[in-house]
Amino acid sequence: MPAYALLIEYDGAPFVGWQRQGQGLSVQQVLEEAAAHLNGGTEPTLVAAGRTDAGVHAEGQVAQLEIAAALPPERVREALNFHSRPHPVSVLAAAPAPEGWSARFSAIGRAYRYRILNRRARPALDLGRVWHVQRRLDAAAMHEAAQMLLGQHDFSAFRAAACQAKSPLRTLDRLDVARLGDEVVITAAARSFLHHQVRNLVGTLVEVGWGRRPQSWPRSVLDGRDRALAGQTAPPEGLVLTGVRYADPLDWG
Repeated sequence: MPAYALLIEYDGAPFVGWQRQGQGLSVQQVLEEAAAHLNGGTEPTLVAAGRTDAGVHAEGQVAQLEIAAALPPERVREALNFHSRPHPVSVLAAAPAPEGWSARFSAIGRAYRYRILNRRARPALDLGRVWHVQRRLDAAAMHEAAQMLLGQHDFSAFRAAACQAKSPLRTLDRLDVARLGDEVVITAAARSFLHHQVRNLVGTLVEVGWGRRPQSWPRSVLDGRDRALAGQTAPPEGLVLTGVRYADPLDWG
């Protein structure tokens, strides 16, 4: 069957996450129902590079789609966008998938951005896109603490209790914290992440930003491998999947 790679963005607010659940609407369901119009009425199964949680957004999600008909990629994109309306999901591009390619298993890197609005006034334009933290954060201290977490480690202290990964070992390639005006922006990159890993890292670094904990504390939490010792899980609305890397970049046209 013809296979396509899809580059997707979505607002995660109205969804239970990427993956279909027992109840609630998922991004996967919206796109599979839209793709049925290209597949003789049968819903195909879409596989994504990362299964984002409820409320988490994406501007660079990648998924693979197999349908019965061989169609130009542009027609696949336009048809999916037409039939997925009015949901806040958009297929930015479609491309023929290379033979043997997997959106999930061929990925060699994933990147996320977390935005904290750090001011007294609540958000209006960015409502549902940021974590609103009123108390002033020391972004420089958060960044210094974050650099001690880079590399390959057992990230048990930062994984969700429901995480299904076989191993807690992950290699964190990037964890940068920077202040941009009223925003504190955290950028994370790794080959793969554990469930809630980025949000748990953010919640822990915020403790340093508030001055409640020293810069060395997140590393001691990491070494302790105990989730109960880490900070809170940051809310999902501030998190965006920004991109997925492959050894052979896809030709989006």
